Amino acid sequence: MDEIEAVYRGRLAELRRVATAITGSREAGCDAVQEAFALAVYRRGQFRGDGSLEAWLWRIVVRSSRDVAARIARRPSVPLDDESAIRTVELLGDSGSAVQQLVAELPERQRLVLFLRYYAELEYMTIAEALDISSGTVGATLTQARENLRQLMTGVKP
Repeated sequence: MDEIEAVYRGRLAELRRVATAITGSREAGCDAVQEAFALAVYRRGQFRGDGSLEAWLWRIVVRSSRDVAARIARRPSVPLDDESAIRTVELLGDSGSAVQQLVAELPERQRLVLFLRYYAELEYMTIAEALDISSGTVGATLTQARENLRQLMTGVKP
Protein backbone atom coordinates (compact mmCIF):
# COMPACT_ATOMS: atom_id res chain seq x y z
CA MET A 1 0.00 0.00 0.00
CA ASP A 2 2.88 2.38 0.79
CA GLU A 3 4.39 1.78 -2.65
CA ILE A 4 1.09 2.65 -4.38
CA GLU A 5 0.83 5.83 -2.33
CA ALA A 6 4.43 6.73 -3.18
CA VAL A 7 3.75 6.44 -6.93
CA TYR A 8 0.54 8.44 -6.52
CA ARG A 9 2.25 11.24 -4.62
CA GLY A 10 5.39 11.25 -6.74
CA ARG A 11 3.76 11.07 -10.18
CA LEU A 12 0.35 12.73 -9.67
CA ALA A 13 1.06 15.62 -12.06
CA GLU A 14 2.14 13.26 -14.86
CA LEU A 15 -0.73 10.87 -14.18
CA ARG A 16 -3.23 13.72 -14.46
CA ARG A 17 -1.60 15.10 -17.63
CA VAL A 18 -1.82 11.76 -19.40
CA ALA A 19 -5.36 11.09 -18.17
CA THR A 20 -6.41 14.60 -19.27
CA ALA A 21 -4.93 14.02 -22.71
CA ILE A 22 -6.73 10.69 -23.06
CA THR A 23 -10.10 11.90 -21.76
CA GLY A 24 -10.03 15.36 -23.31
CA SER A 25 -10.93 17.10 -20.07
CA ARG A 26 -8.97 18.11 -17.00
CA GLU A 27 -11.87 17.23 -14.70
CA ALA A 28 -12.41 13.86 -16.37
CA GLY A 29 -8.67 13.19 -16.23
CA CYS A 30 -8.60 13.82 -12.49
CA ASP A 31 -11.63 11.55 -12.07
CA ALA A 32 -9.94 8.82 -14.10
CA VAL A 33 -6.80 8.97 -11.94
CA GLN A 34 -8.88 8.78 -8.76
CA GLU A 35 -10.87 5.82 -10.11
CA ALA A 36 -7.67 4.09 -11.18
CA PHE A 37 -6.00 4.41 -7.81
CA ALA A 38 -9.12 3.36 -5.93
CA LEU A 39 -9.18 0.26 -8.13
CA ALA A 40 -5.45 -0.31 -7.66
CA VAL A 41 -5.79 -0.18 -3.87
CA TYR A 42 -8.76 -2.54 -4.03
CA ARG A 43 -6.90 -4.96 -6.33
CA ARG A 44 -3.40 -4.59 -4.88
CA GLY A 45 -3.37 -8.28 -4.06
CA GLN A 46 -3.60 -9.04 -7.78
CA PHE A 47 -0.25 -7.38 -8.52
CA ARG A 48 1.96 -10.37 -9.37
CA GLY A 49 5.27 -8.55 -9.32
CA ASP A 50 6.39 -9.83 -12.73
CA GLY A 51 6.78 -6.20 -13.87
CA SER A 52 7.17 -2.91 -12.10
CA LEU A 53 4.46 -1.61 -9.80
CA GLU A 54 4.59 1.75 -11.57
CA ALA A 55 3.89 0.15 -14.95
CA TRP A 56 0.99 -1.83 -13.42
CA LEU A 57 -0.44 1.43 -12.05
CA TRP A 58 0.03 3.20 -15.39
CA ARG A 59 -1.86 0.36 -17.11
CA ILE A 60 -4.76 0.88 -14.71
CA VAL A 61 -4.69 4.66 -15.24
CA VAL A 62 -4.70 4.28 -19.04
CA ARG A 63 -7.61 1.82 -18.93
CA SER A 64 -9.54 4.00 -16.51
CA SER A 65 -8.93 7.06 -18.70
CA ARG A 66 -10.14 5.20 -21.78
CA ASP A 67 -13.26 4.10 -19.90
CA VAL A 68 -13.97 7.66 -18.78
CA ALA A 69 -13.44 8.94 -22.34
CA ALA A 70 -15.89 6.33 -23.62
CA ARG A 71 -18.48 7.42 -21.03
CA ILE A 72 -18.00 11.04 -22.10
CA ALA A 73 -18.47 10.07 -25.74
CA ARG A 74 -21.76 8.35 -24.90
CA ARG A 75 -23.13 11.34 -22.96
CA PRO A 76 -25.62 13.13 -25.20
CA SER A 77 -25.35 16.43 -23.31
CA VAL A 78 -21.57 16.78 -23.73
CA PRO A 79 -20.39 15.69 -27.19
CA LEU A 80 -16.76 14.52 -27.32
CA ASP A 81 -16.03 17.07 -30.05
CA ASP A 82 -16.76 19.92 -27.62
CA GLU A 83 -14.59 18.36 -24.93
CA SER A 84 -11.70 17.68 -27.30
CA ALA A 85 -11.27 21.39 -27.97
CA ILE A 86 -9.62 21.71 -24.56
CA ARG A 87 -7.71 18.41 -24.62
CA THR A 88 -4.16 19.62 -24.05
CA VAL A 89 -4.23 23.38 -24.51
CA GLU A 90 -3.00 23.98 -20.95
CA LEU A 91 0.03 21.82 -21.63
CA LEU A 92 0.87 23.16 -25.06
CA GLY A 93 0.19 26.89 -24.70
CA ASP A 94 -0.99 28.97 -27.66
CA SER A 95 -0.13 26.32 -30.23
CA GLY A 96 -2.06 23.73 -28.23
CA SER A 97 -5.24 23.81 -30.25
CA ALA A 98 -3.55 23.12 -33.58
CA VAL A 99 -1.20 20.48 -32.18
CA GLN A 100 -3.97 18.83 -30.21
CA GLN A 101 -6.09 18.52 -33.35
CA LEU A 102 -3.21 16.82 -35.14
CA VAL A 103 -2.53 14.45 -32.26
CA ALA A 104 -6.24 13.58 -32.12
CA GLU A 105 -5.95 12.30 -35.71
CA LEU A 106 -3.34 9.70 -34.75
CA PRO A 107 -4.36 6.10 -34.07
CA GLU A 108 -5.05 5.42 -30.40
CA ARG A 109 -1.88 3.43 -29.70
CA GLN A 110 0.26 6.20 -31.17
CA ARG A 111 -1.52 8.82 -29.04
CA LEU A 112 -1.09 6.74 -25.88
CA VAL A 113 2.63 6.16 -26.52
CA LEU A 114 3.12 9.90 -27.17
CA PHE A 115 1.26 10.84 -24.00
CA LEU A 116 3.16 8.36 -21.83
CA ARG A 117 6.54 9.27 -23.30
CA TYR A 118 6.26 13.06 -23.45
CA TYR A 119 3.62 13.96 -20.83
CA ALA A 120 4.69 11.42 -18.23
CA GLU A 121 8.32 11.08 -19.35
CA LEU A 122 8.19 7.32 -18.91
CA GLU A 123 10.95 5.03 -20.16
CA TYR A 124 10.20 2.68 -23.05
CA MET A 125 10.12 -0.38 -20.77
CA THR A 126 7.56 1.19 -18.43
CA ILE A 127 5.40 2.25 -21.38
CA ALA A 128 5.66 -1.27 -22.78
CA GLU A 129 4.52 -2.78 -19.49
CA ALA A 130 1.73 -0.22 -19.08
CA LEU A 131 0.34 -0.90 -22.57
CA ASP A 132 1.19 -4.60 -22.58
CA ILE A 133 3.38 -4.36 -25.68
CA SER A 134 7.10 -4.90 -26.27
CA SER A 135 9.61 -2.07 -25.82
CA GLY A 136 10.51 -2.49 -29.50
CA THR A 137 6.87 -1.84 -30.36
CA VAL A 138 6.99 1.29 -28.20
CA GLY A 139 9.95 2.59 -30.21
CA ALA A 140 8.37 1.70 -33.55
CA THR A 141 5.03 3.22 -32.53
CA LEU A 142 6.70 6.42 -31.33
CA THR A 143 8.66 6.69 -34.59
CA GLN A 144 5.49 6.17 -36.62
CA ALA A 145 3.57 8.70 -34.50
CA ARG A 146 6.25 11.35 -35.06
CA GLU A 147 6.28 10.62 -38.79
CA ASN A 148 2.49 10.81 -38.95
CA LEU A 149 2.56 14.15 -37.11
CA ARG A 150 5.18 15.46 -39.55
CA GLN A 151 2.97 14.42 -42.46
CA LEU A 152 -0.11 15.98 -40.87
CA MET A 153 1.76 19.23 -40.27
CA THR A 154 2.71 19.41 -43.93
CA GLY A 155 -0.83 18.62 -45.02
CA VAL A 156 -0.13 15.08 -46.19
CA LYS A 157 -2.50 12.43 -44.81
CA PRO A 158 -0.61 9.52 -43.22
